[in-house]
Amino acid sequence: MSPILSSAELKSLPTENLIILDARTGKEVYQNYLEKHIRGAKFIDLDKDLADIGKDAAFGGRHPLPSIGRFAETLSDLGITQDSHIVVYDDKNGSNAAARAWWMLRAFGLGKVQVLDGGMQAAEKNGIEFSAGKESAVKTPVIKKEHWDLPVSSLENVENELKNNNSVVIDVRDAYRYRGESEPIDLIAGHIPGAINIPFSENLDEEGNFLKPEILKKKYSKLLENKPGHLIVHCGSGVTACHTILALDYAGFEIPDLYVGSWSEWSRREGKEIAKEI
Repeated sequence: MSPILSSAELKSLPTENLIILDARTGKEVYQNYLEKHIRGAKFIDLDKDLADIGKDAAFGGRHPLPSIGRFAETLSDLGITQDSHIVVYDDKNGSNAAARAWWMLRAFGLGKVQVLDGGMQAAEKNGIEFSAGKESAVKTPVIKKEHWDLPVSSLENVENELKNNNSVVIDVRDAYRYRGESEPIDLIAGHIPGAINIPFSENLDEEGNFLKPEILKKKYSKLLENKPGHLIVHCGSGVTACHTILALDYAGFEIPDLYVGSWSEWSRREGKEIAKEI
């Protein structure tokens, strides 16, 4: 199953076992959801459902993963089972929380998970039906799971891999943040020494849809030519990094490691070197 789904394909999906998740973020996002969402979509909250935010981002970053047990409870509350076909969308071309939700659902062992190409805007443009109010969910039995199935990297692992030249570490933030020109979210501008910059926005075409898989395949094959085969992907807080992981999976690459703590952890951790290109 392709990890990317078009609005036209969504229209034709059978409703049996279909779960649509609205993963938009921002101020008053839940109120925005209540006012308008794809018909049948249930809301999933980045800060409450897709992360377990701690007191100190120097240890875990701004959006650490929740425990797998807590996430299992969230899926139960949303009515998700092993047989569910899950479609996730946001309003930022998948780069907000839709890709993070996709990664977590896949890491939980669920196989039928897709991100809606172009998000809410594409759905509206292509005549997907919308509704308002809260959508009800029938609670399902909690799925027992012991560990995440997809690979993650810790700060220490990233540091060791770069030191030994065993991995390529990809920073998917905008180039100005990577170069250290300014930092709109975290405390310090710059990047992890040795990391390369491939902004997540380069996964998209001019209309905000994912590039075709064969184009992504060619693009990343060229960018990663003659580099170590093992990849670690990070961003600011482990959310947008999932957009590039999604793109790589769409292109047919092996799913790389996610450095969940990302720049928000590295830049706050005492003693860690920070590189700039200004």
